[in-house]
Amino acid sequence: MAAEALTAQGYINHHLTNLTLGVLPDRGLTFAHSADEASAMGFWAIHVDTMFFAIGLGALMMWFFKKVADNVTAGVPGPMQNFAEWIIDFVEENVRGSFSGVNPLIAPLALTIFVWVFLMNLMDLFPVDLVPWLASLIGIHFLKIVPTTDPNATFGMSITVFILILYYSIKIKGIGGFIGELALQPFGKWGIPANLVLEGINLISKPISLALRLFGNLYAGEMIFILIALMYGHNIVLSISGGALQLAWAIFHIIIILLQAFIFMVLTIVYLDMAHQEHH
Repeated sequence: MAAEALTAQGYINHHLTNLTLGVLPDRGLTFAHSADEASAMGFWAIHVDTMFFAIGLGALMMWFFKKVADNVTAGVPGPMQNFAEWIIDFVEENVRGSFSGVNPLIAPLALTIFVWVFLMNLMDLFPVDLVPWLASLIGIHFLKIVPTTDPNATFGMSITVFILILYYSIKIKGIGGFIGELALQPFGKWGIPANLVLEGINLISKPISLALRLFGNLYAGEMIFILIALMYGHNIVLSISGGALQLAWAIFHIIIILLQAFIFMVLTIVYLDMAHQEHH
């Protein structure tokens, strides 16, 4: 939707509204045609665009590594194999540096997180109006193409990591060891209430910080792109300035895109390493 067809507030709201499928009292199961309708659909509404792009990018990632694996050669590797091996070596080096236990799941999990989150973040470099405008031609009213600007996606990933933390904490230490770790540290048996509060907050903060850090950085980056886009169409000076600002922000944003994928991966490795340790 063109910026000039809406007020500034309407333009921003439009770009921040997901393609939402849910139930409305008067219409049943339907797609939202306004931000108010999307809000009225409540908790069980599905952000179809988040699901589509997240699953699609995950499938693209798997296709890429499957294609490289099917065509791997011991001789002179091609560019795709070189690139895949560089990513794998990078992830393995971080796993070796941050994970002291023995678990064959950690490296593949770290690789999946890093590449998948990076690809979802990378969607932020598409022009903010291009894909929504193309979608509007086929009757799609709202479309957000960056899954990591949706807290549902970031919390979904962080909760999965949290479940793994709980699973390995109990598997390695046993139920008694896990509960004892929460109840007896750092003040011993005489400080059990304080221990439970402090360790409980520490445990719960892991998935929350993972999700909010990724969401907050990408949401802020997307918002800046939207605000810059408002400069277009008013006059030649603002349009040229907007183009220059958008290019500068896109170049800087590449660092954020890569850094946030790296941070999510490293924190996942560190948290799972802590789950494998008797004390932390």
